[in-house]
Amino acid sequence: MLILWKIIHKIVDIMKTMGAVFMMGMVALTCVDVIGRFFGHPIFGSIELVIFMAALSVATALPYTHQVKAHIGVEILVRLFSKRVQTIMDLFTGFLSLGLFALVTWRMAVYAHTIQKSGEVSMTLEFPEYVLIYTVSFCFLIFFLLIIQDIVENIAKLRGKECRQP
Repeated sequence: MLILWKIIHKIVDIMKTMGAVFMMGMVALTCVDVIGRFFGHPIFGSIELVIFMAALSVATALPYTHQVKAHIGVEILVRLFSKRVQTIMDLFTGFLSLGLFALVTWRMAVYAHTIQKSGEVSMTLEFPEYVLIYTVSFCFLIFFLLIIQDIVENIAKLRGKECRQP
């Protein structure tokens, strides 16, 4: 099981890098497009590409954000509770998140398959949108697996055992 978590964490590191590349690509493309528009030569499909990169940067960064616990939380209130109560709250929100992202991941994969069968493409560049939707669905699957890891670790904490991080 430890090998599985190491593989997932390696995938998360790759996704984090991809998210940064997409973010830099958005900035570079926008700058070049603005300069091109100034000289009367805008980049064809730049708005569509920026939208695609924005969606991919968020989706690829989400698992890493969860992994390093960088989500916004109500720290002032939570710190008042004991470590056991905090762990129980983490476990409760973990199960809720697990259910939500199981549903979202599954439905996105189904939606991507539907879009793929219909042959739908983006309006300007005629890029097959199902590729992006499958990619976002994969990112949510990795996020889902990280939530499972957190749940397992929180259950171990409640039992008084320590979990080894990969």
